Amino acid sequence: MTGVPSHLTPLRLVQPASIDLVRVGSLFEDQGGAWLGTPVEATHAGSHRYLTDLVLPIREHAPSLVFKKAAYVDLGEIRRTSNGCEIEIGWQSSSLAPLFPVFAGRLTLTSTELRLEGYYAPPGGDIGAVLDKAFLGIAARGTARWFLERAAAAVTEATPGPVLNARVFPSAP
Repeated sequence: MTGVPSHLTPLRLVQPASIDLVRVGSLFEDQGGAWLGTPVEATHAGSHRYLTDLVLPIREHAPSLVFKKAAYVDLGEIRRTSNGCEIEIGWQSSSLAPLFPVFAGRLTLTSTELRLEGYYAPPGGDIGAVLDKAFLGIAARGTARWFLERAAAAVTEATPGPVLNARVFPSAP
């Protein structure tokens, strides 16, 4: 992983789903993305921004135990591919941003799966990266898993199944 700063951590999650790719545009563009939260003014031309609560479910405890953090979710334009489509995506805290991880990557949709791939930056630079390896990475993976399940529910209108291959890859030395 040459050229990737040591404090960035790769993240890759896969969610099997039966997706109607024709519906994707209506769910991720303009007001169709309201399933994400409240549309707000975008920071880049051609992108869409939503104010939402990112959720970290505590799965080992009661299903109702969750942590929420207000965040901005940014979606880029939908790019059609030979297998489906890709959307640039990122999120960051809407307040006290330096204290929370930032994610940037892409959401890939095919007729059989959703894939979230990118990098997140733990707070605190290199020191934060060390803490992330110890325990903060659990929160980043859990929040990304929740987001992918929510996206799957939006594009399939069905109850999502478990996210597969939820992995955080080690950073390059």
